Amino acid sequence: MWYLPVVDRLRCLFANPEDSELMCWHASSKRINDGKLRHPSDAKQWKDFNKNHKDFDNDPRNIRFALSTDGINPFAERNSKHSTWPVTLTIYNLPPWLCQKQKYILLTILISGPRQPGVDMEIWMCF
Repeated sequence: MWYLPVVDRLRCLFANPEDSELMCWHASSKRINDGKLRHPSDAKQWKDFNKNHKDFDNDPRNIRFALSTDGINPFAERNSKHSTWPVTLTIYNLPPWLCQKQKYILLTILISGPRQPGVDMEIWMCF
């Protein structure tokens, strides 16, 4: 398993004034609030989380991530037992047109080996 630290990448984002402003976009007054779901921050779950965790909601610089993973066969052989599982974080603080840009998707863990993690993925995430 390869772990790629996230903190340094986040420090770089907040050190850049333009990126720093974008990282607080979800809490800005520039957003359109018309009752439509345009961004994850418009969702009921986001609002419920804010109600239940006021200390987290008070600072717009607190980061909200989406965690995703999927296994791939890097050698493109059907009978290969080797697999690689990248684990990525998507930053949901950003505007919707930037959330899925390569610059803002963070590769955090790379699980590689002869066996896929399968249902035991949570064991890898504990590290």
